[in-house]
Amino acid sequence: MANEIESVMREGRVFPPSGDFQKAANISSLQDYERLYDESIQDPEGFWSRMAAENLHWFRKWDKVLEYDFERIGRSAEPYVEWFKGGELNISYNCIDRHVEAGNGDRPALIWQGEQDQDRQVITYRDLLDRVSRLANVLKKMGVTKGTTVTLFMPMIPELPVALLACARIGAIHSVVFSAFSPDALKSRIQDCESSFVITADVGFHAGKVIPLKQKADTAVADCPTVKKLLVFNRG
Repeated sequence: MANEIESVMREGRVFPPSGDFQKAANISSLQDYERLYDESIQDPEGFWSRMAAENLHWFRKWDKVLEYDFERIGRSAEPYVEWFKGGELNISYNCIDRHVEAGNGDRPALIWQGEQDQDRQVITYRDLLDRVSRLANVLKKMGVTKGTTVTLFMPMIPELPVALLACARIGAIHSVVFSAFSPDALKSRIQDCESSFVITADVGFHAGKVIPLKQKADTAVADCPTVKKLLVFNRG
C-alpha cells in the first residue's frame, strides 16, 4: 500500500560463533548470560563485587561495594551513587601491566590497520607498556599531574589509545575530541573542561584526504588561555 514502507534492511541470517570461540568466551551460551543477568538483578552488590574481584587488579580493596541515597535521587538535587568506595585501582595498569606480568607480554594488544595496506601495526602488550610509560613520563615532565585535564585531538592511530592510557596512568583526565571537528567545536570543548594540555598530530588521513589537525588545534587554542602546552605527534 502507498502508506506502507517495506524495509529492505532486514537480515534474518544467523552466524553462530565457532565451538573454539565459544569455549574461550567469558559467556559461552545464552543460558550463561541469563544466569549472570538474573544474579546481577537479584544481588547487584554481590554480583559486581565478584566481577570486580575476579576481573580487575586492585591496589586497595574497597570498603563498601555500593553507597547511594534514594531520597536524594528522588528529589531535584543531584543523585548520589558511589561504587567501590575506598578502593584504588589504575585502569592503565589493568589494561597493560597485569597482562605482561602474567606472561602475555608478547601477545598482540593492539592490531591497527591504516588506510594504506602497508600502514599496519601489531603492538604487543610489552611494546604498548613501553610506549605508554614513555609518554606518561613526558607528560609528567610537561607538568601534567593527577587531576589535570588533557584534550586528545588525534586521528585514528595507535598513538591515540597510547595517549589515553598514558593520561590514565598518571591520574590525568583525558577528553577525547573527534578529529573531524572544526576549530570552534574543539575550542568549546577545551574551554568547557578548562583543559591545560592538548595532544594532537600534524595531520590525519581520511578517505584519501589530508586533515590539517595541527592547524585546527592552533586556531582553537588561540582562544583558550587555560592551555599551557600543545604536544604534536608527527603523523605526516
